[in-house]
Amino acid sequence: MNTFAVNAIATLLGASLTFAFAPFGQWYLVYICLPLGLYLLHQYSSKPVQTAWWFGLGYFGAGISWVHVSIATFGGLPLVVSLFLMLLLCGYLALFPAICVAILSRFFTFALWPLAIPLVWLVTEWVRAHFLTGFPWLSIAYSQIDSPLSGMLPVIGEIGVSALVLCISASIAVGIAHKKWLPPVLLSLLLFTLGWTTKSINWVTESNEKISVALVQGNIEQSIRWQPEQDIPTIEKYKRLSETHWSSDIVIWPEAAIPVLESMPLALETLRSLDELATSHNTALITGSVDYQGRTQEAYNNLLALGMDIKGKNTIPYSYRHENRFSKHHLLPIGEFVPFESLLRPLAPIFDLPMSSFNRGDFEQENLLANGYHLVPAICYEIAFPKQVKANIKVHSDLLVTVSNDAWFGDSHGPHQHLEIARMRAIEFALPIVRATNTGVTAAFDHRGDNLGQLDQFVDDVLNVNIALVEGRTPYFVFGDIPIYLLSTVLFVIACFVSTRSKA
Repeated sequence: MNTFAVNAIATLLGASLTFAFAPFGQWYLVYICLPLGLYLLHQYSSKPVQTAWWFGLGYFGAGISWVHVSIATFGGLPLVVSLFLMLLLCGYLALFPAICVAILSRFFTFALWPLAIPLVWLVTEWVRAHFLTGFPWLSIAYSQIDSPLSGMLPVIGEIGVSALVLCISASIAVGIAHKKWLPPVLLSLLLFTLGWTTKSINWVTESNEKISVALVQGNIEQSIRWQPEQDIPTIEKYKRLSETHWSSDIVIWPEAAIPVLESMPLALETLRSLDELATSHNTALITGSVDYQGRTQEAYNNLLALGMDIKGKNTIPYSYRHENRFSKHHLLPIGEFVPFESLLRPLAPIFDLPMSSFNRGDFEQENLLANGYHLVPAICYEIAFPKQVKANIKVHSDLLVTVSNDAWFGDSHGPHQHLEIARMRAIEFALPIVRATNTGVTAAFDHRGDNLGQLDQFVDDVLNVNIALVEGRTPYFVFGDIPIYLLSTVLFVIACFVSTRSKA
């Protein structure tokens, strides 16, 4: 098989993995595409690192193709240029699986890859999740949210399940290459059985208390969100949608639902009136708002809590920069901050989008107080970072709350993947989560990740859910990534020892 054919097949195998993620959910494809990809680069490729890169290009090219929607629609660039930028991004992301294969090929025989790959993969994925603030999207474990391995999520988290998937896949690939089926079959059965078993364990205890939440989806088109003449109609629309739902314990509006800078008179007047309105109905309102501080020239993407902060009282009435707020920490590259700003901003409109110069909030912040409940916030992209979510979960935390505006990505699979990521956090930490978005997907999940309700995309509507609160914490919350890194390190050391002995 020539190099072109090998790389073409690798690209198709990588692209096929898209169907393992939301909204398709065919999780079993991972155990076909990944093993075949590994077998292909070992058995037929004279340049395995290059083949791994092509696999990664297909994986990310199809998996995050939704990024092109925002570039093409709102970036102000010709189609050829936007496609080039998309190729550039996917080519960069494809470097990480290529680096993983480069390390494995250099130091280990193929038979030892099942032992060595978990740690090597975790390290390369860690770099991908942190370099230039990181882009951890499409981590392979998200595809397993409904697989037998999902029971391991409260124990070792998304990162740990990724390591197990790679170990199983490499074992299958080695079994194909050496025509030895028993080891991969036994390993798969062992880990799947372990996942089924742990899924039946109740890591937390449901309390008798339930909280009623109204999630408001305004469905404001992205093209008009920041037009000044649309400010009042947008605010009025959210108020109109909410007017029959003030009986809920908490009402939640999406990211930047108030489309006016908080320091402006219209925003200040609106927020004060909303604070009074929520208080008069004995409830709380959570809403997104953007704050630009003229004196310091700092801008923050915020979530504000208005109305009752404790049961029956508003002890923190709204005032500009009041303390019952959360400022987004993990900013989206290009969308919310521009790396190498002085160089890139003059080049094209995409590097000068509205609201693309935010400052970071603190990594760890206090929970929002809403009608006696403690809410753990995550704004849009930062729900993809489990360490940050964990850092903000306190002993008294009741509920995960994430808000977003996925109108940037149209009718693509991006918003569905975003929802899948939010659901993953609920399972890892065994805390219910609610997600309020501008155009969808607005939804709620209980502490097991079971769907409590979901709105259709591109409709203006309100989702009402009653959520059982829980007590206790998962092993993943307590120990984090330490167990899986220890296990992966042990396997890696064994691989090194066997490799050294075989060369002696």
